[in-house]
Amino acid sequence: MPNLIKYSFSATIWQYDGPNGWYFVSLPQDISKEIRENLKWQEEGWGRLKATAQIQNQEWKTAIWFDTKQNTYLLPLKAAIRTKCKLEKDQVIEVSVFL
Repeated sequence: MPNLIKYSFSATIWQYDGPNGWYFVSLPQDISKEIRENLKWQEEGWGRLKATAQIQNQEWKTAIWFDTKQNTYLLPLKAAIRTKCKLEKDQVIEVSVFL
């Protein structure tokens, strides 16, 4: 991946408590602050920033979304990725995000 910045961190999987609640990990606030300071100009609507994510050996194109309530970016975890990696709510995982 040419000229991409890699951020790696541990995070706990959580589920949004709305209907059909999506699963997410929250990026650490220090990483989110650095991303926002340097890349906010690349954000699309609603704080969306294109990204590539990696968990275990699974890599996929996605986006992170800035959540003003938590003051951090959120990475949604698709059902296909959760199934392939055997991920569950409240599990702590290693994540890499490439921007």
